[in-house]
Amino acid sequence: MIDRSIVEEIKYRNDIRDVISGYVTLKRAGANYNGLCPFHSEKTPSFTVFTAGEGNFYCFGCGAGGDVVTFVMRAENLDYPSALEFLAKRAGITIPEEKNKRPGEVSRTRVMDMNREAARFFHSCLIGGKYPDALAYLREKRGFTPALIRHFGLGFAPPEWGSLVKHLKSKHFTEEELLAANLGAKSAKGTVYDVFRNRIIVPILDLNGNVVAFGGRVMDDSKPKYLNSTDTPAFKKRRTLFALNFAKDLCAQRMILCEGYMDVIALHGAGFSNAIATLGTAITEDHARLMKRYTKEVIICYDADEAGQRAADKAFSLLSEVGMETKILKVEGAKDPDEYIKKYGAGKFKLLLEGSRTRFDFKFSGILEKYDITLPAEKIKAADETAELISGFYSAVERDIYIDTACRKLQVPPDTLRADVEKKIRGRQKKEKNEELRRVISVSAGAGNRVNPDYVRNPAAASAEEAILGLILYNPELIDKICKEQLLTPEMFQTEFNRRVFTAILEAIHEQGFLEEGVLFEKFSAQEVGRITGMKVRRSTLTNNGADVLSECIGRLQQAKQKGNNIEDIEDILGSKRRKKE
Repeated sequence: MIDRSIVEEIKYRNDIRDVISGYVTLKRAGANYNGLCPFHSEKTPSFTVFTAGEGNFYCFGCGAGGDVVTFVMRAENLDYPSALEFLAKRAGITIPEEKNKRPGEVSRTRVMDMNREAARFFHSCLIGGKYPDALAYLREKRGFTPALIRHFGLGFAPPEWGSLVKHLKSKHFTEEELLAANLGAKSAKGTVYDVFRNRIIVPILDLNGNVVAFGGRVMDDSKPKYLNSTDTPAFKKRRTLFALNFAKDLCAQRMILCEGYMDVIALHGAGFSNAIATLGTAITEDHARLMKRYTKEVIICYDADEAGQRAADKAFSLLSEVGMETKILKVEGAKDPDEYIKKYGAGKFKLLLEGSRTRFDFKFSGILEKYDITLPAEKIKAADETAELISGFYSAVERDIYIDTACRKLQVPPDTLRADVEKKIRGRQKKEKNEELRRVISVSAGAGNRVNPDYVRNPAAASAEEAILGLILYNPELIDKICKEQLLTPEMFQTEFNRRVFTAILEAIHEQGFLEEGVLFEKFSAQEVGRITGMKVRRSTLTNNGADVLSECIGRLQQAKQKGNNIEDIEDILGSKRRKKE
């Protein structure tokens, strides 16, 4: 829907290496650049940026791939128009609103405009005097100062069912837009009503200061205590962190991860402006990778109850997987950081932060609480769990320190515990290697891939199809031969996805007169673009990509069609590909 010249200008002014460097540390590898993939956890770089031609990226581990627009779609969890809008803003390009909207679609910009107006409405309700109990709750019960309330733009949603809907309609927003932004919901009778009612409202801002969502908290014991926006065109909760817009410039050394936004606001009010929180969801891999972009160390500051400690354990694992130094804060004498600061003050809380424990301390203390190590059988179990714990640490120095600490507590010889740790490391490495191999085979051959579920029904045909498509993408001149000699038609393809790709290539050439990847990619999702890019990248690693190979692959496709759906071994197919050097 966006003018092609504008799209090309956006891509031209957003060099793919420059954009990706904001998310991934890249190192030159010949003419290309390598780094750790931002879309899955890995220790060995399998992510490559190809700067030649139009500029693509591809991960040989998870199959993510595409151009600069596709990368932003994945990295920022956006659709195609929103990713273009993101890049346009980065490059200082204005996209005409009417050209950035499909029929019936509510744009991300429109949702953010509506959210900004809603935030103003909620804030005016809080400070306007009509609902004094709401302001008293924040000032007296929570201890929030007027400056803190203004800083976070806190508000109040009136108890009436249609206050916000009426206000936004007066500002020329439609019911469809209210529903898309999750500010309105439709009753069984078809009436649109306010989603947030009789709640303290906390606006959620993105890194650029745009209001993308809202959180609402009751002032009594009503359920649910918290109500958060669902995902919208402007908001994806699995990769949004509350208050990161404030914390990002103050957390280079350390970040405090809290459970909820009320704790974060309280910590900011006490001078700890490096505090952030997830929003109505447990921490995700996206959250972990996002935190790694801004800080070196994360201190997990969850509630002291059992649920909070289980959540902390999960956070430990995810943050460790992305290479973050992580510690946990044990809040004693209070149920959460907010209550602790109220009881003991900010100075005591700062001392508490300095005494935060490492993952080993946190987990090992749990092991010691779990087993009675005065009993031989219990001590053996404790030692086994401890060896498993220590084997998960990457640094050999860390492992040695933790082995010595554990041996003193468990009263076992260091050599025996070290031997158990090394045995578990070998087992872990073997498992990880096998999992990585299976993932690469799956990505390369399509097994278990939702993008092309037909692959496993006839892998021989699908393999030939992908070779054909890879040849065309890598060597577009071959499409002329296909069309002139009528060598191939969409009906010859056995898998629906590959048929769509081939049809889209023909349509793109018909519209443009030549094959332009940007035009092609617009017709597919980010996951599908990754699959398409993989076809091209795999061809680029082979020496022969001419017309003779094309004819051979078309012949293989015809043979596979005649044989029917015979399931062949995937590794065999890959081995055959490598041997023939197609």
